[in-house]
Amino acid sequence: MSKLYDAGLKSAARLTAMTAGHLPENSSSKMVRFIRGRRNLLARVRSELGGDSHVPTIWVHASSLGEYAIARPIISGLKRRRNGCRVVVTFFSPSGYESVIRNPGPADHVFYLPWDTPRNARDFIDAVRPEAALFMISEYWHNYLNELHRRGIPTYLISALIRKDSAFFKWYGGDYRRDLECYKHIFTADMMSLENLHRLGNNRAALCGDPLFDNAASIAASRWNHPVLDSFCGGKSVFIAGSVSDRRDLAMTTHLADDNPDTRFIFVPHDISDRNLRSLSENLANGSLRLSECTPETDFGGVQSLVVDHVGDLPRIYRYGTWAYVGGGFTPYLHSVIEPTVYGLPVSFGPRIERKSTPLRMIELGIGTKVENYEELRDWFAGLRDNMPELERVRTAASRYVQENVGATAEIVSRIEKDLDRKPG
Repeated sequence: MSKLYDAGLKSAARLTAMTAGHLPENSSSKMVRFIRGRRNLLARVRSELGGDSHVPTIWVHASSLGEYAIARPIISGLKRRRNGCRVVVTFFSPSGYESVIRNPGPADHVFYLPWDTPRNARDFIDAVRPEAALFMISEYWHNYLNELHRRGIPTYLISALIRKDSAFFKWYGGDYRRDLECYKHIFTADMMSLENLHRLGNNRAALCGDPLFDNAASIAASRWNHPVLDSFCGGKSVFIAGSVSDRRDLAMTTHLADDNPDTRFIFVPHDISDRNLRSLSENLANGSLRLSECTPETDFGGVQSLVVDHVGDLPRIYRYGTWAYVGGGFTPYLHSVIEPTVYGLPVSFGPRIERKSTPLRMIELGIGTKVENYEELRDWFAGLRDNMPELERVRTAASRYVQENVGATAEIVSRIEKDLDRKPG
């Protein structure tokens, strides 16, 4: 399997190199941005990181912006506790890279991840020279993991999700099982993942909870406002449709807006390509504007919906909401339901919740609701729209749930730091 894997990644790397110089510079296509971002990538890494660093380096890889939300509080914690360390963050997806390169926060350097070929793994690790490496959720880059392991660089998997039907338990899963052995320690977000790791014979794991709670709570506690959103919301109750891009998400939430013309809606699509934004606006019958078109002086009198056409602010925008729908639930990749929950919003989402325990627990507590079609979304909203006692109950229950789950970051950071303090040299 590893030979096929290497051959496929080498072909992808060659294709990227051949096409990168022939792509339109201003295209909003995700694939174009993905390829263009890898143009001369290793040369840029070497140039930016320069010669020998006077401080230790920690490499953090997140597939996309959602995974970076897990990494962000851990990065901040490590930087507080390891004076002077620098953090190199890599992304696979343009959504994560483009958002964090604009607002790096605790990250010192931000790059795309070079394709996972044996040579790239050697060259990238030579350039970064990490003291430790952290990967999020389900990142199993075979050559990077093996090169880190060969060099004795402690490597960690954070918020690991290990399901019974995953490749680890298949007849062809030998390479994946060996990749798990490259991790010094695996922090799982739920008991199911920990038990599955034990079934695989991996005893270097611990249940540590979900740092997403720490990240979302920190963002919610920080001061932030947007003058245009202040003007649009104007103290009104607002429905926020966050991370919507799947056609069923869009159809259901735009239908809900059309059926409730006296309620204001904020749409935050996951895909902000011009094509997707046009399609969204065309499905809104009661007037909509893009956020970038507006100023605080814009007259919103005939506008029901505001479409946020940039990435990165959704965890803050939820503070303007009264109710929320979170997209991705008609695919295996439901987006963060924790981000609206920290503000006490009742949350609805699609039915594909098997990958994470959080939405199931929210359903049990009566603060989250699974909807499989428009009628269920409509009925959920109708039951909450003018029901202040129920909204208050949800707000109280959500606050208690969040408080019970913060703290995973401190445990993870403490374990990593202890390992690094014991590391020779």
